[in-house]
Amino acid sequence: MTALGRWTESNWVRLAVTRLPVAKSVVRRFVAGEQIDDAVRAVAELTGRGLLVTADHLGEDVSTEAEATRAADAYLHFLDALANAKLKAHASVKLTQFGLALSDEVCSLNLRRVLERARALDTFVRIDMESTAYTDRALGLVRAMKASGYDNVGAVIQAYLYRSAEDVATLCAEGIRVRLCKGAYREPPEKAFPKKKDVDANYIKLAEALLGAAKQAPNLYPALATHDEKMISAAKRYAKEKRVPPSSFEFQMLYGIRRDLQASACNEGFNVRIYVPFGTQWYPYFMRRLAERPANLWFFLSNLVKN
Repeated sequence: MTALGRWTESNWVRLAVTRLPVAKSVVRRFVAGEQIDDAVRAVAELTGRGLLVTADHLGEDVSTEAEATRAADAYLHFLDALANAKLKAHASVKLTQFGLALSDEVCSLNLRRVLERARALDTFVRIDMESTAYTDRALGLVRAMKASGYDNVGAVIQAYLYRSAEDVATLCAEGIRVRLCKGAYREPPEKAFPKKKDVDANYIKLAEALLGAAKQAPNLYPALATHDEKMISAAKRYAKEKRVPPSSFEFQMLYGIRRDLQASACNEGFNVRIYVPFGTQWYPYFMRRLAERPANLWFFLSNLVKN
């Protein structure tokens, strides 16, 4: 573990972030809250400003079937709460939260429950990608759900993996919608590009492949998840050159990060979806983000000083 990783897991940091009013107020900029009502309010506020939303009920790596069932139940309650409020949002889920580490069968059962309710409510569900220990199994479950008639399911591909070009081509051929991100898990150099410039180059390459596929098949509707202005500009430029309609893809950004970028892309006529995390498990989620990307740590600390 790195020194930064040890710092984020220390007890005194946990106490400071979870108890100090100033720290908690900054965290609320990045996490909608702990309750479903908090997430619903965030959806209402964002959609009221013309933005789209995908919500993530935080949690992963459950250790029992009961925990996996409760995680799926939370998504069902959230979807129902959205419907009752007459709001629309996608759902983003991590399969280890639904029991993937326990067995494919446990995970599949919980995923089907959520997809079934989401389909009844005309809602899309995105399967977030985790470490490469789960990549093949996660994509296998996405394909199984698609083959079972759940057209409201999509996958995430991480640009820092060598395998991602092949995965993108295969998923597009199968009619499965893809969200492209850079990737944030620590992976060995035999599986992932170790240098940022190579990750960036691969991201642009994959984004162009997704946009090209969407021009031919608009139902693919790719999502480009990034706050990197160079990546966003490259995607906009390619879409304009190849006459890919802005309506056939979207940008995705994290809740509370680069609000100016979110607003400007939306004002330019692009679809912009905000990834909204919520739930009681916000601390490990938030601190892992700091450990995974040092720039996130400095961003957090600078905002902490300002408040």
